[in-house]
Amino acid sequence: MDRAERRELVARNTAEVVTPEELDALLAGDSGDDSGDSDGGDGEPTVYIGYAPTGEMHIGHFTTIRKLADFLHAGLSVTVLIADLHAHLDDEKSPFELLDARSAYYRAAIEGMVEASGADPEEIEFVRGSEFELDPGYALDLLRLAADTTISRVQRAGSEVVRESENPKLGGLLYPLMQTLDVGALDADVAYGGIDQRGIYMLGRELAADRGEDPPICVFAPLLSGLSGGKMSASEAGSKVSLTDSPDAIAEKLRGAYCPAGEIEDNGVLEYLEYLVFPVLGERSETFGIERPEEYGGDVTYGSYDALEADFVAEELHPQDLKEATATHLAEVLAPIRQRFAGRPELLAEAYPEAHG
Repeated sequence: MDRAERRELVARNTAEVVTPEELDALLAGDSGDDSGDSDGGDGEPTVYIGYAPTGEMHIGHFTTIRKLADFLHAGLSVTVLIADLHAHLDDEKSPFELLDARSAYYRAAIEGMVEASGADPEEIEFVRGSEFELDPGYALDLLRLAADTTISRVQRAGSEVVRESENPKLGGLLYPLMQTLDVGALDADVAYGGIDQRGIYMLGRELAADRGEDPPICVFAPLLSGLSGGKMSASEAGSKVSLTDSPDAIAEKLRGAYCPAGEIEDNGVLEYLEYLVFPVLGERSETFGIERPEEYGGDVTYGSYDALEADFVAEELHPQDLKEATATHLAEVLAPIRQRFAGRPELLAEAYPEAHG
């Protein structure tokens, strides 16, 4: 695989890369490049993503984690941080006594999503934040960073991620600073996360420059719209598909989804297809099929998302036909994850005893 192909894998289906030029330089210096023009770097580029183990994981997480398969196929070394301390610092979204159970659940869920995306989860390094964030060196770096950074700067950076109030807790202010330190502590060349993480990672780039260090390259995943239109809500069950939803539950949610004929904006159904279903089908060399009566055009098959979107915008594809087919394919994509948790019910029961105990 040459450098251009690797860059395409790294950058595709993303919201933003900061900066494309830095990414090109990173891949050019990687000795794993087979294009013949590599300048012989220090080995595989490294990318990391962090997840604070708070609420149950859902399809919004899956679209982001599916991207890890692209990184692995492009020859990058991938580290997943289970940010257990962050989960408690952010307004105690996870009680301290549940951090172990929720960390175990998150790892199992992420492994399942990576495998369902066509990659080997054994190739990923998993690290818990508490394994290194309590070290004296890390603590000293955190204190020095806190001494140099204003409260307003940190609040602006974390406004899309950390729960804020008129009287914020100190933990929510430490969270963004720790996230910027995690990149260096894990020796990551690339920091990957949802576009809602942009403020924190841009702060990290600024602070790295202040210290005379090379800033991390940042790759941001888009955030999905909710099935009810607008932003997906973790607290609104009907706005998203859960990893353990049955095929019937998925079909019911999709039938009621916001999907106006010919409209793309805030259309979660189309976003599910673009960022999850079609990439997974591509890994399997499969197409997207829609069954419909002959009087409405008969069955149709799509090999690419762009072709499907074009027909939908032209109103040659009815929203209900689209939603029914999406539910079927989505249930198939989620099947191995659902089966994984069916065989290990204790993971959810111990992590979320109120809901599954």
